[in-house]
Amino acid sequence: MALSRSGRVRAIVLVTGTGLLLTACGGAKVGEAQQPAAGGEGKNCGTFNLAINPWVGYEANAAVIAHVAEKNLGCKVVKKDLKEEVAWQGFATGEVDAIVENWAHDDLKKKYIEDQKVAVSAGLTGNKGVIGWYVAPWMAKKYPDITDWNNLNKYAPLFKTSESEGKGQLLDGDPSFVTNDAALVKNLKLDYKVVYAGSEAALITAFRQSEKQQKPVLGYFYEPQWFLSELKLVKVNLPAYTEGCDADAAKVACDYPPYDLDKIVSKKFADSGSPAYTLVKNFTWTNDDQNLVAKYIAEDKMTAEEAAAKWVADNPAKIKPWLPPAS
Repeated sequence: MALSRSGRVRAIVLVTGTGLLLTACGGAKVGEAQQPAAGGEGKNCGTFNLAINPWVGYEANAAVIAHVAEKNLGCKVVKKDLKEEVAWQGFATGEVDAIVENWAHDDLKKKYIEDQKVAVSAGLTGNKGVIGWYVAPWMAKKYPDITDWNNLNKYAPLFKTSESEGKGQLLDGDPSFVTNDAALVKNLKLDYKVVYAGSEAALITAFRQSEKQQKPVLGYFYEPQWFLSELKLVKVNLPAYTEGCDADAAKVACDYPPYDLDKIVSKKFADSGSPAYTLVKNFTWTNDDQNLVAKYIAEDKMTAEEAAAKWVADNPAKIKPWLPPAS
């Protein structure tokens, strides 16, 4: 889940006791008056503050939504690079209008939707999320039983690195990503240590090198993700997920649940009448759609804006249902 090179506004983020401090080239600063999101009947879009979380699949969603908001609705879109939990803090301050790919976060939903009542759900994105542990295809072929978690300790010596303190290395991505891995290692009594690669790009590089150099790598990964169309990583089967098996994060000993990814918006934005809210609420597409736009950005080296423009131009029929009805 790494940020690509794109021409979007870059935000510097600091968490303080009073909330977010955001500065961005060409963007607003905290404390400055910001243009309201919309007029009463949604005829004027105004400023639309869109959070950008740090992985390319999210960036694909946001790029397409931003393109349609700007070109079809006349919105001024301000993109803000924020990690997941920090982005939610912006709902209360008015600095974030929408998060457009949320991976569960029931704790944040309780805090900001149920308790503080500053955010609301804007429905599903249509994307189906999977999180798990993966190995490169060569490993699954050479060690076919490695995909059963019961055999992972047998193979732990293969995964030792200079950072894993004599244990097998389980490579995770950005520390802000949704992960139960440290608890899983402990509760399943696995002889592994979680080591953070730091980003989505670093995970992809590690798996590419694993396949090319026949180098053992066991790592956290997820779908939807464009990279899986390049390299068919093989998922390790952890103990099957059942409802509630992950209720206690410290005691979790089961696989990750399937995720129906959704969108979260500020309540103020939802009540504003903005055509941008209608767009976010109506936005839905498939894993294949997202993977294609993400590939344009990450692999084909397009900017996010170029990738979105290409996809939108090629898919006018998919765009039409997202738009507010013509007045």
